[in-house]
Amino acid sequence: MNQAILPGAAVGVLGSGQLGRMFAIAARRMGYRVHVLSPDADTPTGQVADVEVSALYEDLDAVRAFARRVAVVTFEFENVPAATAAAAAEFAPVRPAGRVLHVTQDRAREKAFLAAAGIPVAPFRVVETVEALDAAVVDVGLPAILKTASFGYDGKGQVRIDHSEAVAAAWDAVGGRTSVLEGVVDFEREVSVVAARGLDGSFVHYGVVENRHANHILDLTIAPAGVPEALAREAERLACAVVEALDVVGVLCVEMFVTRDARLLVNELAPRPHNSGHFTFDACVTSQFEQQLRAVCGLPFGSPRQLVPAAMANLLGGLWQHGEPDWCAACAFPSVKLHLYGKASARPGRKMGHLTAMAGTGDEAARIVIAARAALTQGRDMTVGEAHG
Repeated sequence: MNQAILPGAAVGVLGSGQLGRMFAIAARRMGYRVHVLSPDADTPTGQVADVEVSALYEDLDAVRAFARRVAVVTFEFENVPAATAAAAAEFAPVRPAGRVLHVTQDRAREKAFLAAAGIPVAPFRVVETVEALDAAVVDVGLPAILKTASFGYDGKGQVRIDHSEAVAAAWDAVGGRTSVLEGVVDFEREVSVVAARGLDGSFVHYGVVENRHANHILDLTIAPAGVPEALAREAERLACAVVEALDVVGVLCVEMFVTRDARLLVNELAPRPHNSGHFTFDACVTSQFEQQLRAVCGLPFGSPRQLVPAAMANLLGGLWQHGEPDWCAACAFPSVKLHLYGKASARPGRKMGHLTAMAGTGDEAARIVIAARAALTQGRDMTVGEAHG
């Protein structure tokens, strides 16, 4: 029987972005202390943590010193080097384990794991040379997407190939490095399931949510998704199968396509809280961040029950293009909650915060949150237009 890590203990977080920030808020509310390590300072997580350590992940002596001061180590993003996780594990349990990171931080390993576990995925081939890519195009067919095996997210490191004449240019575009060629899926919508698994094998999830993207970045999440009950149950079953097969202790998000013929294909895994689960902070009995804390500390799970339909809209850096957004305008919507991440500078595509709206239905919540986001710039943009008129 694993001994629970109780409130008052220090929890270590590798990574210091908005996911760590919301995790730290949940942990401090329950009486834990939070230490964070990343290469940066005055970070979204560091602003609310008890201790912020600025060190490279490759500085293994710093990582070991960090791990000595905490009772458990977890992650807020998956691209932490395997050696970093191993160094931390010398002095504190690391949850989820380094093996989970090893699989999920590389698309080639992730796709191979899913296929071996019998999880449905789009047709794919791992390619390491342009000649292998030519052969993969024949096997997978076109159109297809070429994705770098590592360090790609929010559409980065991806090239669409529509014609065989574009193969060489696509290979050059990904830097000629190990990649995954995936067949383009004719999908009706994208969904995800955020799930959590405990030290004792217990499992909870937040149901199926619908995700809508803009420029390859998540733009809107609607919870719950408007999908048939049977499809929702199958999505939840797949999420459970994935976390069991990976032996996850913590939170993991399974992103999926719903095809035109109502099949589910798993697209990506994220072994930590996920953007599509941000609504849980406001709309559920227990948020995904508190659930992560409970999992890694060996506590019983809280109820994941959603109290009210909700929708989440991302706030990207482009909203700051002509000055500070009008926060009062968004806060004038009484069912909307504002979350800002404390990032020092805004740039196009950078996730700066989000809005969550709650309503009687998911569609109504989506309408409200889109209107609240539009209100952030409406009055300001009118003023800018008048000034240029």
